[in-house]
Amino acid sequence: MAPDDRFKPKFVPICAMIGCSVGQVIMPDVAHCLTPKGKLMIELTILMPCLNEAETLETCIRKAQSYLVRSGISGEVLISDNGSSDGSQALAESLGARVVHAPRKGYGAALAAGIDAARGRYVIMGDSDDSYDFSQLDDFVDQLRAGADLVMGNRFRGGIAEGAMPPLHRYLGNPVLSTIGRVFYRTPVGDFHCGLRGFSRQAILSLRLDTPGMEFASEMVIKASLSDMRIEEVPTTLSRDGRSRPPHLRSWRDGWLHLKLLFTYAPHWLFYYPGLALLSVGLSLFALLMMGPITLGGVTFDIAALILASTLILSGYQMACFYGIARLFAVRFKLLPSSPRFERIAAWASVDRACQFGGLLLAAGIISAVASLIFWWQAGWGDLDPSVIVRPALFAVISASLGVQTITTGFLWGMLSQQVSADVNSRAFKSVQV
Repeated sequence: MAPDDRFKPKFVPICAMIGCSVGQVIMPDVAHCLTPKGKLMIELTILMPCLNEAETLETCIRKAQSYLVRSGISGEVLISDNGSSDGSQALAESLGARVVHAPRKGYGAALAAGIDAARGRYVIMGDSDDSYDFSQLDDFVDQLRAGADLVMGNRFRGGIAEGAMPPLHRYLGNPVLSTIGRVFYRTPVGDFHCGLRGFSRQAILSLRLDTPGMEFASEMVIKASLSDMRIEEVPTTLSRDGRSRPPHLRSWRDGWLHLKLLFTYAPHWLFYYPGLALLSVGLSLFALLMMGPITLGGVTFDIAALILASTLILSGYQMACFYGIARLFAVRFKLLPSSPRFERIAAWASVDRACQFGGLLLAAGIISAVASLIFWWQAGWGDLDPSVIVRPALFAVISASLGVQTITTGFLWGMLSQQVSADVNSRAFKSVQV
């Protein structure tokens, strides 16, 4: 028997054809829907987050039920309610959908509660504002059955009805954020924020998603990409919101939350690449100007440019150190996956090496500072030519600053490296005490 043969229906109960109660829209032969432990198994949960959606909820539920009946898939319609006060819960139950309460506020919190409560092997989630067509989910199910962990809808490929998406979202927000996501995470997703998507429930639960707001949609794609899950994309349509009230989405606030999350899980783009660029430019310019003024195209670069180069060096080096610490923290606390290369670097890096390298930089800075004082003393402590004294003084400042930062970063690296074993020892100590 093929892996998914147990989900193919042997017959369709009469209650499924007319819309049944207690959330059972359609079930195949029960003998083929049991786990080895004898528990009832459902192939698909159609999940809708809900916050005062009585105006459109019935349409969405009936479309989802009609799809389950037409396709013969064993499934349920699950409403994750986020505290509705318009009777959405009673309406959903009267239509045969199952309702769970999401105590934590927010779009992401409602979806997380629904995913946790879902009974299906697969989950297809979508907004309950009648903007997505729950009666046309075949492409999602086909990809899931073929082994995809996450199946994203793409509204730009499937069609966006006139007025269904604000111009700000359609031509700026979504394309920009989706492009950033594709570049940062090398993911094939062209519509990062499509609300209609399907996934393997166990695969998504393993990601431990925890953002409570609209950024939950981005977190799902980001973590699935970082975990090397199989992601597919299918065209889907977007219709006009069927509600008479404004949507819960707040363009600038939620756009910032998405952008912030994209950078949070990409420390190489946030710290490493910009830091490396600043450090390279700063060191090159600093080395040239230490030899004396430079004239290019009739413009002379001297002390001011040297000070700018010093600033670029300090900023770039600090960002590179931030990258190392951020990456170590994220890997050790399971926020980002590790890699053989990173583990080799982590094993090589140590407080001792940081102190040795930082000590050399600090010593060079002190020697340069002492040499500058001697030069000043030989000049009788009088006024000095700024173009002469500034160069060794800046070298002393830069070298000493980089030395101190290297040493302190090394100790912080050592503390974070010990954190995991410290947690294990702490738990072991508490168990012994008990």
